[in-house]
Amino acid sequence: MTLAELIATALELGSVLVSCLLFVGTFLLLASGPPTGSGEPWLALIGVGTAFVLVWTVVVPLYERTL
Repeated sequence: MTLAELIATALELGSVLVSCLLFVGTFLLLASGPPTGSGEPWLALIGVGTAFVLVWTVVVPLYERTL
């Protein structure tokens, strides 16, 4: 396997894992009711989702251009 294939495999597997964690996290937070106080768990979930989207819309295309 080449380095590019290893990176692509890690990105794909990481994406599946992050997607599953975001789904479970959203379900658990919705089950716990509306956010109270500062809503830190909700902000963490939104931050992880934002980072996930930025990886696929910014980092991956930039990496593919450098190949």
